Amino acid sequence: MAVVRFVFAALKPGVSAADYERFEREVDYVTAAKMKTIVNYCTHRITETGAGLSGGPWDYVERIEVTDRAAYQAELAVVGKEMLDELYEKYLDRSKTVSVWTERIKP
Repeated sequence: MAVVRFVFAALKPGVSAADYERFEREVDYVTAAKMKTIVNYCTHRITETGAGLSGGPWDYVERIEVTDRAAYQAELAVVGKEMLDELYEKYLDRSKTVSVWTERIKP
């Protein structure tokens, strides 16, 4: 069963999209590639949201497909700790981060 986590995130005031996206390419994607529990990881810049979507505004959404939720969270706490610390210290507003866990419905 495919388990996918979507993370909606907003930049901190004053942080440029270019700086955050450089961090994504140079640090976040590299860290994700090292993690055995991640099947697929990608970040998307949000360009438009529907009128009924509440809770934002967000600037980005991540799609993280994992082998197992508990194993991913345990691995992230070790392998991703430094990356997450830097991510929220410099780039993203943690108070606006929203996470959604999903299971794929097969056709």
